[in-house]
Amino acid sequence: MSTEITPGTDAGRRRRKRRPVYIGAAAVCVIAVGALLFMGLRGNIVYFKTVSEAVAERESLGTDRFRIAGAVVPGTVAQTSNGVRFDVTDGDETVTVRHTGDPPDLFKDGAPVLSEGRFGPGEVFVSDRILIKHGASYEPPAVETEKSEGRSDGT
Repeated sequence: MSTEITPGTDAGRRRRKRRPVYIGAAAVCVIAVGALLFMGLRGNIVYFKTVSEAVAERESLGTDRFRIAGAVVPGTVAQTSNGVRFDVTDGDETVTVRHTGDPPDLFKDGAPVLSEGRFGPGEVFVSDRILIKHGASYEPPAVETEKSEGRSDGT
């Protein structure tokens, strides 16, 4: 009785049995990396709302961070012991903002602003960051040079 053994048959079976294990391990790694990325990025996303949207969604926003956009209502800017308090409007709704820290240099009555923070107690939006919206074009001030002064003495 002789048994014939075909070379490579056992090795091929072992490889086929291991293949699903490798595919499963790779799938678990991809899912784990995707979940970590999603969870990490989710905490860093800051949504943008107009004043009207923020007022309408106040209950659903809860204590989530977001940016509220509008214009500073003239005559409402008041310095506080640790920052500034002002009203912001989009023309339809108005919200009082209590900002901690120094406002940017371009902050003034009527300036279009983005305030980042969350709704606090009452109807006040508590902010810790103010961004001023401004145009993308910059024109430096005119500077007089000697040539433009009309010197005629040749120097």
